Amino acid sequence: MTAERSAAAGDARVQAPFLTAEWRDLVMLNYEIDPALLASRVPRGCELDFRDGRTFVSVVGFRFLDTRVLGVAVPFHRHFDEVNLRFYVSGRGPDGPRRGVVFIKEIVPRRAIAFVARAVYGENYISLPMRHAIEIEGPDASDGRVSYGWRSGDEWGGLEATISGRAAVPPPGTEAAFITQHDRGYSATRSGDTLAYRVAHPPWRVWSTAGARVDGDLASLYGRGLAPYLRRAPRSAFVAVGSRVEVYPGTPLSSREPG
Repeated sequence: MTAERSAAAGDARVQAPFLTAEWRDLVMLNYEIDPALLASRVPRGCELDFRDGRTFVSVVGFRFLDTRVLGVAVPFHRHFDEVNLRFYVSGRGPDGPRRGVVFIKEIVPRRAIAFVARAVYGENYISLPMRHAIEIEGPDASDGRVSYGWRSGDEWGGLEATISGRAAVPPPGTEAAFITQHDRGYSATRSGDTLAYRVAHPPWRVWSTAGARVDGDLASLYGRGLAPYLRRAPRSAFVAVGSRVEVYPGTPLSSREPG
C-alpha cells in the first residue's frame, strides 16, 4: 500500500462513526431559563447559544433503535429508551462557530450503556428502570401520544406529549429549528478540557403538540436550581419523527476538529 493510500485509509478510519442508530419519536419540551444557572456548566471554549435573547433547556425523551458500536450490534443493547436534560451552546471550529448541545444528565435503562457513554464521551449518564408508550401510527399520523418514564426509588417520573396536525420540517429561524438543528455535542473532561463530537442526521420533521408535561422528583434528579423552571409549562413542545443518526468520535476542542 502506498503512503498516500495508507494516509487515506487512516483518515477514513478517523471519520467513521463510533455509533449509529435510529433515533425515533423524540418528545422535546423546552423551557426558558436564567442563563446564570447554566454559566458554570458551559464547557471551556464554548458560549451559551441564545435565541432572541433567550436561553433554553430541553427535556428530551426518545427511542434508540438498531444501535451499533463501530458497526457491531451488541446483544440486548440494540433498542432502548433515553431521557436527557440539555442546553445549547456554540463552540469554536476551524470554519467558525459550531452550534451544539451540552447534556446536564442522561438516563438510560442499562448500566453498560451508561458506562460506555461516560467512558467514551465523558457524559453524565445514569441507569434507571425505564418505560415508554408510543401511540402514533407512523410518521404521517395526525394525532396520538408519546410518553417516556423512569423510576427513581419507588417513584415513577416521566414526560409525555400529544401530537396535533401533520409533521413537517420546521422553517429556518423558528424555535423548533433552533432546538433540533445542532450538530455537535460538547462535554467537559476531568482535566477541564472540552471534548467535541459530531452528530449527523437530516433535518427532522416535527409535530406540534396539543399538550405536554414532565413530572417526578425533578429536584433530586436535576437539582433544586433547575427544578422550578421544569415544573412550569414549557415555552414550546413538539415531537420529532427522528431518523438514522451517526455519532462520531470526540476530539479535543483545541485540536483541528474533523468536519
